[in-house]
Amino acid sequence: MELRVLQYFLAVAREQNISAAAQSLHLSQPTLSTQLKALEEELGKQLLIRGSKGSRKITLTEEGMILRKRAEEILSLVHKAEEEITHSDETVVGEIAIGAGETDIVRYFAKVAKALQPRYPEIRYRISSGNAEYVLERLDKGLIDFGLLFGETDPQKYQSLALPAKDTWGVLMPEDSPLAKQETISPQDLWDKPLIVSHQRGGSHLLSRWLHREYSQLNVVATYNLVFNASLLVEEGLGYALCLDKLIHTQGTSLCFRPLSPRLEASAYVVWKNYQVFSKAADTFLTCLRKTLAQESQQAQQPY
Repeated sequence: MELRVLQYFLAVAREQNISAAAQSLHLSQPTLSTQLKALEEELGKQLLIRGSKGSRKITLTEEGMILRKRAEEILSLVHKAEEEITHSDETVVGEIAIGAGETDIVRYFAKVAKALQPRYPEIRYRISSGNAEYVLERLDKGLIDFGLLFGETDPQKYQSLALPAKDTWGVLMPEDSPLAKQETISPQDLWDKPLIVSHQRGGSHLLSRWLHREYSQLNVVATYNLVFNASLLVEEGLGYALCLDKLIHTQGTSLCFRPLSPRLEASAYVVWKNYQVFSKAADTFLTCLRKTLAQESQQAQQPY
């Protein structure tokens, strides 16, 4: 299976039309069709469903969708390797890939990137957003350099750097809700309420422990991995969303956020694979991050 043919396949998947894909690749349509047919014969599976002459729209089979995902990962790794090898001299350029969940703590990455920008203007950053499972999967596959996660990870697989900032858990609710009149929300306040909770790793255990209830005893009406989507469910009156603060700006909306009591905080860590061989750009970024955290720690210890 050649990388060139994978690029052809992805072009067809993207355009959903062989003629349009051939044009974008600067190939003739018969040449592209021949290459795709040879790929299907090599794999022994149908990858594309050709539409009728009227529509000519191409759709992917189940095997085609699997190949599309893997082909994107393969070509991303190839691109990353090419950049690292091409720029393996003293010049610090290239792309730093970061996976992160939804959190205001991403600002730490922004501060470091801003500090590096005057000296290393050719470093670029690619931020991928998703839950913990998404971030760890991309770390394991080598598709990202660093992940931002809540909670400690397996030290046998990953190295981590604790960040001093913490996010606070609370409840996102309609501002006309009876609970909105309270300054904080207790476990008992939520026992009989319809809840919208995160479905990422460890989420149900954390929620059950704070609520003093088994997960099966809770009235969970929906789960989410992006809190913006959860906020829409809250706006429509489906339930109360348990989430981190500073993610939804409630000012000027019909929603409000109330912290939990007892207070529940989430500690953040920058994570990377053990024995990771960093590009010069990624190594420079990590060095600057460590320096920034050390300076902040020293400033916090100084008496006023």
